[in-house]
Amino acid sequence: MPEATTREILDHLVGFDTTSRNSNLPLVEFVEAWLHQHGVTGRRVYDATGTKANLFVTIGPDRPDGIILSGHVDTVPVDGQSWNTDPFTIVERDGRFFGRGTTDMKGFGAVILAKVPEMVGAGLERPIHLALSYDEEVGCLGVRTLLETLAAEDFEAAGCVVGEPTSMQVVLGHKGKHSYDVVVRGRECHSAMAPGGVNAVEYAARLITKISDIGRRLQREGPFDAAYTVPHTTAHVGTCRGGTALNIVPNRCELLYEFRHLVQQPAEPLIAEVEAFARDELEPTMRAVDPDAGIDFRLISSIPGFDMPANHPFVRFVAGLAGEGTAGKVAYGTEGGLFAELLGVPVVVCGPGDIEQAHKPDEFVETSQLERCERFVDGLIRSLAAPRGSAADAA
Repeated sequence: MPEATTREILDHLVGFDTTSRNSNLPLVEFVEAWLHQHGVTGRRVYDATGTKANLFVTIGPDRPDGIILSGHVDTVPVDGQSWNTDPFTIVERDGRFFGRGTTDMKGFGAVILAKVPEMVGAGLERPIHLALSYDEEVGCLGVRTLLETLAAEDFEAAGCVVGEPTSMQVVLGHKGKHSYDVVVRGRECHSAMAPGGVNAVEYAARLITKISDIGRRLQREGPFDAAYTVPHTTAHVGTCRGGTALNIVPNRCELLYEFRHLVQQPAEPLIAEVEAFARDELEPTMRAVDPDAGIDFRLISSIPGFDMPANHPFVRFVAGLAGEGTAGKVAYGTEGGLFAELLGVPVVVCGPGDIEQAHKPDEFVETSQLERCERFVDGLIRSLAAPRGSAADAA
């Protein structure tokens, strides 16, 4: 039965430009061909266009107590970044593999795919499920279709490991995120006659101030979770664009804002507070000048957080395999919250590489990190192939 090293698989994965704007089907076809060599069949769950797909694979018996290994195959763009190497060709130097996605997160994908022959040959008593998703980098969009399909089929598993880069430490939780695109519609006129117009930039500024006020209140009053570097929910405005010339009252302004919220503090009341301010405080004044003026909110993405207790049996099980301890909670989001919310399974995040290297030019993963991940997967295979009554039952 043919085999390949993690490096060889990683070479192939990085070679596919799976920037989120592109189709991921060529990579999916490569993975399916690799699985087919080992007698394993994957299952595609497509997006609405049919140009992207999740791939879900089960190795082992049909049982409800398997472990999911999850990772996304899309990457962020390299546009405008100054790379010293070809981002889509692996370069090995000083114990590091350089290339787009090596850390985030094709390194994890390469490890689990390279271990497929061992999974197949181990005589697993409990299954290992591989979940490869699309469009994580643009709001965890792709995995939803997979999880909704599995949930409709009453799929069950003992837990899920999301292989985002954590230096192989076990992450117990992350915040949720809600992001919005807001368009302020005003009325243009000559700036010499400014009171006769509705200045969209001015009203956007007032809305931004409201969002910032909420953020300062959260920083001051909490609630708080000391496990996070930033221990409270945050509010942030990332972009604001409006106006065409100084002597024209702008009729349009667009801004992007987000809440990154603690699990114990749902975002919905905060979002409602922002929208109520626009509806009750801003729009009446705008529409007194022009009835067609207003403020429109569009949800861009909604990513739930998750929060696992350190003494949960699944946490202890994964931490024992990883051998690197726990890393508390992280500020960035993952697909983990969706697995917890839509499938109701215990979740941790644990994968090779350092998140500090993600999204940067000359992205790299240390070879030692991939080796630690290989040992982790080896341990998982042994545990799920072990007789009943082993430590794996705790998961």
